[in-house]
Amino acid sequence: MSPTSQDRNRKKKGPGRRRAVNTLVVLGLLGTSAYLTVELRDRQRTDTAPPVRAVAGNAPAIGNKAGTGERRYERLANPARTVVRGPDGGVLATFSDGARTAVLTGPSRTFAEPKYTSAKVTTDSWVRLLPQPWTEGAEKTAWFTEWFGKFLGSREPDIFAFSMEYLEGAPAKKDAQGIQYAGDAQFGPLNPNGSEAGDLRLEQSDFYDYLGIPYTFRDGTVEHPEAARLRSMDCSGFVRTVFGYRARYPLLGKDVKGDGLPRTANGMARFSPGVPVLELTGGRPAATDRLQPGDLVFFDIDKRTGDRLDHVGIYLGLDTDGKPRFISSREEANGPTFGDKGGTARLDGSGFYSTGLRSAKRL
Repeated sequence: MSPTSQDRNRKKKGPGRRRAVNTLVVLGLLGTSAYLTVELRDRQRTDTAPPVRAVAGNAPAIGNKAGTGERRYERLANPARTVVRGPDGGVLATFSDGARTAVLTGPSRTFAEPKYTSAKVTTDSWVRLLPQPWTEGAEKTAWFTEWFGKFLGSREPDIFAFSMEYLEGAPAKKDAQGIQYAGDAQFGPLNPNGSEAGDLRLEQSDFYDYLGIPYTFRDGTVEHPEAARLRSMDCSGFVRTVFGYRARYPLLGKDVKGDGLPRTANGMARFSPGVPVLELTGGRPAATDRLQPGDLVFFDIDKRTGDRLDHVGIYLGLDTDGKPRFISSREEANGPTFGDKGGTARLDGSGFYSTGLRSAKRL
């Protein structure tokens, strides 16, 4: 059970919950794949771009009146976080100390990828980035009041919406400069040495390879795309595309400790900012009940890499079978998927990925 579910179950006794939720079923199918269409926005192609802003015409706040006095802010532990409740006790949002990733309750959506799994993910969780890491008492600040007013109940594309825009069959989207920033993504080019090298496709395709443009990091380092990697992103490249290029989380050019997202899965797990949710101990975590939608989950699935973590995904929450599911870019599926090709994309049981799970972090 995720913290969001735990938080909901801890509401006080009282009148029955009467939250009006607009159901937005997202089953945009192309062939046998699914994707979520998001609104086109212009953006600078550097780490200095501002956070995503809400757009006009947002839906009204859900289960909550306009006055902030109607809300109750509750402190919970493990990890330390603030839960926002509406008048009926229902959870409106969860903010974790030291993390920018926030989960807001909004219109329900259903994500499906029938080519690779019969399971669907139906969720009212909207994962967004705060302008700065959360601290206890931040609900009293002006920046939070403005931010929360814009995004509570908003249908502005979030982390999940961005993620779905790279599944197989997702339509191409271009910015004002004609740069394709979304659409069907591959994992990487074919390995010229074939299966003899152990991998059918090459790793090390980052977001700028997918975009096909040079990218300047904040330290002045410039990385240039490789033509063979156009429209490709490996597992960490996918996370950097979604959280970094699309949601504007700071990016680092290498695996170093700093205030941004490192290049590889191992670097993200060990060096990136954020809050450890499942501690890295060298073995499989005993339980996953602390996970929250949007958390990064890390795996050790390649025995050739020793203790180095070699895969990363984004936790989606429980699927329609009640199983914890994640999305990642995979060699076997040749790109991002939350389906089961190359291993069941669940964190429970005895499958390939579940037994390889090692840690989780909330950015």
